[in-house]
Amino acid sequence: MSVSIDIAGLRPERVAVVPSPLAELGMALHALSEPGHHPGLQGWVTGVTARLDPHLADRMSEADFLWRTTFSDLFLPYAGVPGGALPGETLAEELDLLDKLSDEQFVDAALEFTCALPYGTPSRSVLADPELRRRSLELAAARGPQQLRFTGRLLDDPALIRAWLRQFLEDCDEAFFADTWARLRHQLTADARHRTDLLRHKGLAEALTSISAAVTLDEAAGRITIDKLRQGHSLIRDGSLLLVPTSLGWPHLTVLHRYGWQPVLHYTVGSPEIASPPSVGQLTLRMTALSHPVRMQLCRNLARSTYTTSELVQIHGMSAPEISRHLSVLKKAGLITTRRRGRYVLYQLDVTSVARLGSDFLEALLR
Repeated sequence: MSVSIDIAGLRPERVAVVPSPLAELGMALHALSEPGHHPGLQGWVTGVTARLDPHLADRMSEADFLWRTTFSDLFLPYAGVPGGALPGETLAEELDLLDKLSDEQFVDAALEFTCALPYGTPSRSVLADPELRRRSLELAAARGPQQLRFTGRLLDDPALIRAWLRQFLEDCDEAFFADTWARLRHQLTADARHRTDLLRHKGLAEALTSISAAVTLDEAAGRITIDKLRQGHSLIRDGSLLLVPTSLGWPHLTVLHRYGWQPVLHYTVGSPEIASPPSVGQLTLRMTALSHPVRMQLCRNLARSTYTTSELVQIHGMSAPEISRHLSVLKKAGLITTRRRGRYVLYQLDVTSVARLGSDFLEALLR
């Protein structure tokens, strides 16, 4: 599984690395709503929450589905502005870009997490289609009265909700985000300069690899692939590719690939990502390998000591070919190591790889 971006014909000058205050505010709201996703931000979350005005906290929960899951594409509005645009230097500039989205674009992006509207394909306008409106309200009702109220207000009066959201984001800026952005923007600007230098002197492939090992470029095919536990595809056509850094995002690697919008990679700066994190395919291979009861028993033995095939045959009462097949699956998955002693091959569990499986799986889910 992966998300791919077709960049055939993309000119180098159409790739931009630019920090975005609105995207960082979206990630800040996400971290405040889902602190479990961001253990490294626990101190910041605690500090902001402790001094947050109760009225603003109530408003934050009123539409938290826009940022709790990850965060809505509404926080990357420049990707949807007709003709394309770059992130603004200030939050006010980006809120002006948000105002430039059509009501249809705004509503579709706002309902993404509420009503599961089509994302990567063209769809009818929910504002003009009574049947799609009915279905959206029905899906919102299944998620609770709060989301149903918000969806009803959004469909009845998009301008009202747009004004409400802008005022809410401006109040968040005054309450806590302005200080946070003042602290983070220098790091993000420096990172953007670094990635831009890589683009100019080393090329797009080098710049993308520096962002994350989960991002690769097939130059011959003209395709960027982002290793994620989801399927998606986007076309650059005559548009641009935006790379937007975040200091608050780890372990998320967000890919905006909404139909009709320019693609955006929202990547984390200074993440604690290990040098070579397993791909989704490798992770699947490892979890499948451990799903067999015999291989789990073999792992129990190999976690305690090294064993030869003959010794494992005696312990488990199985034939040598059967044991060898199970060992081969575990070795292919990268869960056991081997070393030779004379004519014997000794097998041992790679305890570090097994110990990381839980965090690897969670990071893949959140990526």
